Amino acid sequence: MITQKTKYALKSLMVMADEKAGEGSALRIEEIAERSGAPKRFLEHILLDLKRAGLIGSRRGRKGGYELIKDPKRISLAEILRLIDGPMAPLPCLSRNAYQRCEDCKDELTCRVRAVFGGFYSAYILMIESLTLADLMEDARPLERFSMPDVVAGE
Repeated sequence: MITQKTKYALKSLMVMADEKAGEGSALRIEEIAERSGAPKRFLEHILLDLKRAGLIGSRRGRKGGYELIKDPKRISLAEILRLIDGPMAPLPCLSRNAYQRCEDCKDELTCRVRAVFGGFYSAYILMIESLTLADLMEDARPLERFSMPDVVAGE
């Protein structure tokens, strides 16, 4: 499950990508907050993280603000998820970037928990790393790209 902070980051990036496709001017934080629905005080921290990661830039002055500096087709959703929420692996022993051996595990090669969770995590990672900010902005629903069973409400 993604956090509200990640949803605000994604919505803010979409706002800036829309602006880049249109006029190409920088947006003030108030404009981004209004268009994305993110609280301004919360958004300041998110935009700083996105700027440090090299996804957005900022300009000072009368026409200043924040702007997308990386092509939406080159911003993977996995990159944003990791940046905002940290490692995505369901177990620390499955993480590529934040690997840690599980304290209670005697043998990773024969661990059944690791094997089961590793299987679906691999499929999830392949899918999420193939999606970009540009995909998120398309009119078609992203789930239609994949053959998935109906999701039970409330899960």
